[in-house]
Amino acid sequence: MPTTFKRILVGVDDSADALLAFRYAIHQAKRDGAELVIASVLEKETMNVYQALDTDFIHGQYDDLKRHVREYQQQAEDAGVADVRIMIAEGEPGETIVKEIIPQVKPDILIVGSIAKKGVSRHFGSQAAYMAKYAPVSVLVIR
Repeated sequence: MPTTFKRILVGVDDSADALLAFRYAIHQAKRDGAELVIASVLEKETMNVYQALDTDFIHGQYDDLKRHVREYQQQAEDAGVADVRIMIAEGEPGETIVKEIIPQVKPDILIVGSIAKKGVSRHFGSQAAYMAKYAPVSVLVIR
């Protein structure tokens, strides 16, 4: 008998794999009648030091990201997912999702793409591997 999820967390960053993960998460949420939480992380590491110190720049980046993730929310709603919400956080994506977003959201499963958009986290291996290893919930890695 297949598992039914009540709350699905999907991480998005516009990479091809993340878009596949997002489509899979929509399908799963519709199948299960689950709440879908779409999360994205604003990475300060990709900013230069002047941008990182400029609160107006950070707020602008944050607002842009929030608007963009709302487009994902609209897509999910248009596809027939009844309960969709978004979360935006700042930091290193894998760690932020594991340590901040999952404890707040309390999902049954995390769905992520296998390759990050910018090839981040050279020191830890891939973001997906980090999340799969350290997340306190099941992680489905899509490629």
